[in-house]
Amino acid sequence: MSNDMNAIQSQKPVVYIGSQDLAQISSLLPSNKKRSMVVHSLVSALGLMNSNLNASARRRLQVVTQIKASYKDLAVYHTRDYLDVVLDSSAAVDGEDRLENGSTVNAEFGLEDDCPRFAGLAEYIQMVGGATLTAARALQNNLTDIAICWDGGRHHARKSQASGFCYVADCILAILALKRPTHPSPNPNSLNSMPPTAHKPRIMYLDLDLHFSDAVSEAFYSPTPSSASQVLTLSIHHSSPGFFPASERAKIPDISAPDCDPFTLSLPLKLGASNATYARIWRVVEKVKNTFRPDFIVMQCGVDALAGDPCATFNWSLGEAEGSMGWCVQKVVTEWSGKKLLLGGGGYNSPNAARAWAYLTSITLNNPMSLETEIPDHAGFPLYGPSFTLDVPAGNMFDHNSEEYLASLETCFDNVITELQKRLNF
Repeated sequence: MSNDMNAIQSQKPVVYIGSQDLAQISSLLPSNKKRSMVVHSLVSALGLMNSNLNASARRRLQVVTQIKASYKDLAVYHTRDYLDVVLDSSAAVDGEDRLENGSTVNAEFGLEDDCPRFAGLAEYIQMVGGATLTAARALQNNLTDIAICWDGGRHHARKSQASGFCYVADCILAILALKRPTHPSPNPNSLNSMPPTAHKPRIMYLDLDLHFSDAVSEAFYSPTPSSASQVLTLSIHHSSPGFFPASERAKIPDISAPDCDPFTLSLPLKLGASNATYARIWRVVEKVKNTFRPDFIVMQCGVDALAGDPCATFNWSLGEAEGSMGWCVQKVVTEWSGKKLLLGGGGYNSPNAARAWAYLTSITLNNPMSLETEIPDHAGFPLYGPSFTLDVPAGNMFDHNSEEYLASLETCFDNVITELQKRLNF
């Protein structure tokens, strides 16, 4: 057997969290009905779930069934008051019970407007929260160095409120799990009787969703100057007056401001952001990563920034061009050190979400599919017209991200990097 094949077989599989139960319950999400079924069925139809290693493959995919999150698992972040309401499967969907302050239960916990209660909500929260935690534990237990949970990535869910189509803070729960200290095994041959020092891993959260990762960023935001943080959040998103979500943290970081936290970072982009724009700002992303040196990268891969999404805000394409979504993800997966957790997120054109996440799955296997790949015949086939291929091409809106604006971002982040270096070397 060749050395190349030995190397291939010695690689750990990519862990992919999925099951029929998870796809069915995730497909009840009011903002993305049936999307999960569409996504997983395409990944399967393209043969990516085939566990047999063949000569052209670099890695294999291991499908792992999620372990449902317990009340205790969820209470690591969420408040008990919130969990008692959302996990009460007997509660009426209208939730018009009133609290002592006169507000309804739904209003108090964000269960209205874009986050209505729905039949199966309690099961959904436990399944999706558990799916992302199952992926994180696979990384912690050294079963893999890449784990995928496309049903996760709910980055707007807060400690005691649902928000922005998100009911469970799975991103935050995963980060909290990954930041727990690890204890190296003692060396039996060492004369040193002292136990090894526990390692506090660093986690970089990188959010590619069109919308700012408000709940995640704010959960780890600390305005008090201090030494190094274990968690750094970096959100690349659109921000403009009236665009969801409204947050002070969504702006360009001003390191001179007293409330600036260099570990809570934003890269806001203007309308029409293109592959060229992403290629330009990726230098900033690389500098932040190289300075922070994470042990784990949690990447939220929301696809509502792709052209063709109903949000109709950016021109971003799926790949293979420099600066495309696939190009960015491939950089992280193949060139960055550290273990990676890939999560889903926004994306309101379900066939395009399936195209994107199937393509990104193939990237994690070190065997990117051609974007000209024809969609195979399966139950969801009619959804992929008129092209019936894997590609999500770039849009043609005007890109408002001028050279002057992008240069100002780079200058701002040069100052951020300097402050990060100070904190990390404290």
